[in-house]
Amino acid sequence: MDKFTTLTGVAAPLNIMNVDTDMIIPKQYLKTIARTGLGKGLFSEMRFKDDGSENPDFVLNKPAYRASKIIVAGDNFGCGSSREHAPWALLDYGIRCVISTSFADIFYNNCFQNGILPAKVSAEDLAKLMDDASRGSNATLTVDLEKQEIRGPDGGVVKFDIDGFRKHCLLNGLDDIGVTMQKGDAISTFEKQTTGVRPWL
Repeated sequence: MDKFTTLTGVAAPLNIMNVDTDMIIPKQYLKTIARTGLGKGLFSEMRFKDDGSENPDFVLNKPAYRASKIIVAGDNFGCGSSREHAPWALLDYGIRCVISTSFADIFYNNCFQNGILPAKVSAEDLAKLMDDASRGSNATLTVDLEKQEIRGPDGGVVKFDIDGFRKHCLLNGLDDIGVTMQKGDAISTFEKQTTGVRPWL
């Protein structure tokens, strides 16, 4: 998993509450278990019209936001059904951070397992960041995980809280498997000892 330290990029304003996982990645894209290639399906029912052409009104289709790395979203982002394809699609598109006041628990947890930072901020701070993100190509934010702050284009700073262990894992690019593998020597020692006293296992 790629480390998350400091991210600077264009932030796309998605001022919609209750963006659910089916909006993030519709059900027809769930047939694969590959983590790559899902970016094309990200927000597809909003990004594309019925004939397959782009919807010019959707934020990620606007020239200033096509290369966005950050999404500033309304409350309760990632609600709905549990599907890890949602963070996979965001990551494959190039999104490494979603900023909101709140996230659905399962989506929130899945983000950390895939190297995406879901940053929780206050409603007041979200309004400031949404305004920053509405500036088109000038909507550049810097997200500093070590300092736990988001810096706006005018120098304003918004702080966010994060669990210390999750912060450590993101900074070091560790998912659950990576954390376990850090204990590889201890696991090997235990297995050798177990084989000695319980050879039938």
